[in-house]
Amino acid sequence: MSTITVKDGTEIYYKDLGTGQPIFFHHGWPLSADDWDAQIMFFLEQGYRVIAHDRRGHGRSTQTYIGNEMDTYAADVDELTTFLGLKDAIHVGHSTGGGEAIHYAAKYGKGKVSKVVLISAVTPYMIVDENNPNGVPLAVFDDIRFNTANNRQQFYHDITFPFYGYNREGADIKKGIQDNWWRQGMAGGIKAHYDCIKAFSETNFTEDLKSVDVPVLILHGEDDQIVPYATTALRAIDLVKNGKIITYPGLPHGMPTTHAATVNADLLAFIKS
Repeated sequence: MSTITVKDGTEIYYKDLGTGQPIFFHHGWPLSADDWDAQIMFFLEQGYRVIAHDRRGHGRSTQTYIGNEMDTYAADVDELTTFLGLKDAIHVGHSTGGGEAIHYAAKYGKGKVSKVVLISAVTPYMIVDENNPNGVPLAVFDDIRFNTANNRQQFYHDITFPFYGYNREGADIKKGIQDNWWRQGMAGGIKAHYDCIKAFSETNFTEDLKSVDVPVLILHGEDDQIVPYATTALRAIDLVKNGKIITYPGLPHGMPTTHAATVNADLLAFIKS
């Protein structure tokens, strides 16, 4: 396996395929680089270099009990991108990975990042407060924490229904997709996954969105039951300097998998623009 050891001794697993302009993919919670299979195959065939890593504590990376927060996630990405010598890279993040991507771009991306794509992303932030009255109540994330800590084997199966919109009438349920989500989730470390819930729900990416100068594409399904698009995408587009937004009626949180052809086409058009 391809890994690098970052400064605190954590091993970060990554995939690096192809040549050409690099596209770096940041996965969601509690998944791994494997969640980008449909994008990796598509963009590899389009002539791009594709890179995807397992965030610390996730997948094949070290099951860390420390550093499971956005500053360290971004620092890990910086060490990896520096090691790989990436320049003029497009960074694409899904869900939690959207927060990681914009935080990395804001802190380390000057002169290295050419574009950012936020798909079903948690940006600018999810939690309800006086500045975000339509946000998600803390009790929702407390429930996710409880189930991750005490019942994640079953919880990681049950959450696939809202994640992929499989709880909607007439949904074409793919058990293999559900099983693959469960497989990725259970490969990671429980402590890292537990800590990451705070990272994706409470980190405020407002200043990151404001500070990034490169073009930003925001893609979000309007039937996202995990990260509501009105709380995130519609607020994020007002914060970026050079942004474009596409929302998709009826599409779920996991649309890069369920509707890969649609998402990939819009990604490619943005990358080539």
